[in-house]
Amino acid sequence: MSIKIITISRQFGSGGRTIAKTLAQKLGYDYYDKEIIENVAEMTGFSKEVVATKGEEAPGKSIFSYGFEAQAVPGIMNGMTVNDYIWTVQRKVIKDIADSGKPCVIVGRSADYILKDYDSVLNVYICADMQFRKDRIVRLYGESEKKPEKRLEEKDKKRAANHKHFTDLEWGYAPNYDLCLNSASLGIDKCVEIISDLVQKG
Repeated sequence: MSIKIITISRQFGSGGRTIAKTLAQKLGYDYYDKEIIENVAEMTGFSKEVVATKGEEAPGKSIFSYGFEAQAVPGIMNGMTVNDYIWTVQRKVIKDIADSGKPCVIVGRSADYILKDYDSVLNVYICADMQFRKDRIVRLYGESEKKPEKRLEEKDKKRAANHKHFTDLEWGYAPNYDLCLNSASLGIDKCVEIISDLVQKG
């Protein structure tokens, strides 16, 4: 089977975005990450910052945090909450990308689930140990008031809760993906090489 679409799900700080971008460049595939955020922001009228957060993270660290969302106003956003509305538009944007027929790499945003009925899709999950991720986020994003461990824990829990809420699947659970790679053990370049080889041998 020829692989035309690669989705990259990733733990915060694992280098998944870097792997995705490098992979797209190596294969000559289109790359979608912030482009999705920009499209959703334009279509919904929300800021890119709001879309970036609500499109991939739950309001809190648990799926129950959705129960505290402000109730939707009838006639506005089709009566959906902000999170539901952004999810619906984001889903459409991702499906439109897939329907274009152009080979591409898509980062995050539950694209693996959204495209579950599509052929020629390879779903990859990138993980890494805590020390690797701590070092990486401090190097890339600098220090903050929160300890690196806390930042990693909160981000991953919010991503997991978002994924569970909208897909009813466990984020990061190996059987839900075609390939799981540990970037701390393998290295960023080796992860790119492994995925690229799979696609080219497709």
